[in-house]
Amino acid sequence: MSDWHPAAHPMNIQTKTTPIVIEQLQVGMFVILDLHWLDHDFARNSFKIKNEEQLAKLRQLGLKTIRIDPARSDVIPEPAAPEMLAAASAAEAVPTESAMAKAKRERLERINQQRAAVVECERKFLKTAGTLKSINSNLFSKPQDAYQQANELVDEMVDSVLTDRDIAIHLMKDKYGGEDLYFHSLNVSVLAMMVAKQLKLEREEVKELGFGCLFHDIGKLDIPDKVLMKGSGLTRAEQHLLEQHCAYGLPIAQKLGLSKKATEIILQHHECMDGTGYPNHLAGDRISPLARIVAIVNTYDNLCNRINPADSLSPYAALSHMYAQKRNQLEAGPLGIFIRCLGVYPPGTVVKLSDGTHGLVVAVNSSKPLRPSVLIHDPDVPSSEAVVLDLEAEPDLQIAECLRPQQLPRATLEYLAPRRRMNYYFDLPDKTPKKG
Repeated sequence: MSDWHPAAHPMNIQTKTTPIVIEQLQVGMFVILDLHWLDHDFARNSFKIKNEEQLAKLRQLGLKTIRIDPARSDVIPEPAAPEMLAAASAAEAVPTESAMAKAKRERLERINQQRAAVVECERKFLKTAGTLKSINSNLFSKPQDAYQQANELVDEMVDSVLTDRDIAIHLMKDKYGGEDLYFHSLNVSVLAMMVAKQLKLEREEVKELGFGCLFHDIGKLDIPDKVLMKGSGLTRAEQHLLEQHCAYGLPIAQKLGLSKKATEIILQHHECMDGTGYPNHLAGDRISPLARIVAIVNTYDNLCNRINPADSLSPYAALSHMYAQKRNQLEAGPLGIFIRCLGVYPPGTVVKLSDGTHGLVVAVNSSKPLRPSVLIHDPDVPSSEAVVLDLEAEPDLQIAECLRPQQLPRATLEYLAPRRRMNYYFDLPDKTPKKG
């Protein structure tokens, strides 16, 4: 409005904000709360007021004045009446004790629930990785025990993936004492089952897929470590030897008594739709449908988790590379589903939100891939208690762009701590007998 004068509302030149009295607040204004993050019930300390409910909650905080950012506001305040200005000057801008206590309690409850869910997911992730380790150690000495353990593990994963609820793929931490050798098989299993659910495969097929994923690289047990760990720069002979791991897995699969479909995954997960894959240069329909799914997720995880972490692609870059460079090698239908499930912003992607905040995508809901959960950098919040925003619940916030970690300011990079290794998981049903 033309009758609003900056001189009547001094602007902080450094932050470009303007203090106003609480009665001037309107829907559409961008507010900055000068409160500790636990002293209010909003996800952010700065945001645009989008409805009357938010406006009412702000007024209930007991503040007499509040800062706004005119440049990011849709409206400017009506001039304050003299009595409003006098009252604001006479009172301290402190929220009432009852409002603060209620906001803090509710906020802590949500944070604790969120933290407990993450801890539980990571506990199950570690348990599953430990089970894979035990399965591998029993492959030759106790193949029947190994098969039984694998059967129970796959059953649990199938039970989880085929529930009615949406699958939330979580990004796990970097280091977990010694089980890292089994993370690739676990990643491939989780991501392949996610695609299988979207394809509406029958339970038995999903189970065959799970078996094949767990053992898809089992033939690498016969490849020398110096070749496996070399990464890039393999000689032609070393590359040929590495490609034999698919065939080397066949006798192990037979020893375990794996089904034909699971064995086909072990043999064919490096075959390509255009015939350029290995070991047998199969093409198109000659490749097992389940192996075609595994080829997609195996390619993705190998791009994100290379032997030398410095050579790894970000999840965003890996999906872009697959779509741009490998479309002829991977089956189009499942590839499209996989990209939609992980979204344009797969877990592990560093992003900038529409309000300028930097964040790290830590979970994606397969049915809402454009609205992931993002761990945000908020200097007012300790990194150990970092806030995770569910963008599905924040319709006014969008992801503006994806960034490379090196584009982040140093303080933001240390706060978000982008993962050196991408490990994914979804909640499994806990079958631990309850006491009592």
